Amino acid sequence: MDKWLSVVGIGDDGLAGLSPVAMSHLQQARLIVGGKRHLAMLADDKLEGDDRPQIAWSGPIADTITQILTHRPTPTCILASGDPMCYGIGTTLMRHLPLTEMTIFPAPSAFSLACSRLGWPLPEVETISLCGRDPALLNAVMYPGAKILVLSSDRTTPATVANCLIEKGYGNTQMTVLEHLGGPQERQIQGLARDWTHTDMQNLNTIALECPPDVLGFTRFPGLPDDAYQHDGQLTKREVRAITLSTLAPKPGELLWDVGGGSGSISIEWMRHHHRCQAITIESHPERLRTIAHNAANLGVPNLQIIDGRAPAALQNRPTPDAIFIGGGLTVEGVFETCWATLKPGGRLVANGFTVQTEQRLFELQQIYGGELNRIAIQRAQPIGKFLGWKSLAPVTQWCVTKLQ
Repeated sequence: MDKWLSVVGIGDDGLAGLSPVAMSHLQQARLIVGGKRHLAMLADDKLEGDDRPQIAWSGPIADTITQILTHRPTPTCILASGDPMCYGIGTTLMRHLPLTEMTIFPAPSAFSLACSRLGWPLPEVETISLCGRDPALLNAVMYPGAKILVLSSDRTTPATVANCLIEKGYGNTQMTVLEHLGGPQERQIQGLARDWTHTDMQNLNTIALECPPDVLGFTRFPGLPDDAYQHDGQLTKREVRAITLSTLAPKPGELLWDVGGGSGSISIEWMRHHHRCQAITIESHPERLRTIAHNAANLGVPNLQIIDGRAPAALQNRPTPDAIFIGGGLTVEGVFETCWATLKPGGRLVANGFTVQTEQRLFELQQIYGGELNRIAIQRAQPIGKFLGWKSLAPVTQWCVTKLQ
């Protein structure tokens, strides 16, 4: 099929900012799709053909895309903000039809424009979108000295961001709100997060954050302090957690199953490793389910999928994992078998145990499937009267194995 769909990125300067080729595709289209702001630009710029049928985006977006696809192969132009492939509609469209059916014309993204105004090198900046997303995502990109660019959902987002920063001890962060970048109404508003009282905001804005260098912050490297988590004692301790995550070896875009979530620490640090890492955690204890949700939001991964249930039943019909961690329930009939059968070829399975029964099961499985058995013994110095002595944590037996086929 010929390329019938054009996705044209448009800036706040309207049609005047389009390249001749992009303008040609817009003029030749028989159907035009866009947000209300973009469609209004057609009338404002007096483009011929305003009588052509138009579709305005409405939620859910998937329904509008389905409507667009009913017009295939009618020449269609979708007007998008900035770069359609940067947190834009282009990314969503790629899930519904192949690139062989569409042509994408990007305009400068809000991030590129913001960096040009601030003199920031874009590769050195953390970027996130809060358009329809949980503000807790911001918690994952805060660290001392960080430069962060945030795509706002609307005029209320700057105040929400300021409150998030204050809550995490980043109240001295310099905030710059850049409105209508590239357009005639472009404006900047600046202030510290702790002093943020501005309410006269435009809906179209991007937020730039300069975090102070002298605050405490968590690394993305595995092994966060134990007190970073709310827990009832069901927590993989820091040293064991770091070893476990290094053995699970997360890669961008991979999915983890965390069987026996506890406090959620393994799943959370898996997802903190890279923003494209995903995880599903299985837990049946009601209070721990709430704890996992709290920890996930607090540490910047609110999209952790939390399943209320028991393995192996709760594992049925889940997306195929790239790695599996079994932190509890290994002795339950069918748990390992279900995990192993579902794990992708080349996937990693890591199981930790500290009871005699679990260790026996780990030894049996290692004899059948191979892999490595390791014993992790940690001692921490603690006061004994006026002196320091070594206190041993419960030793953990760890089995790690790669599924070859």
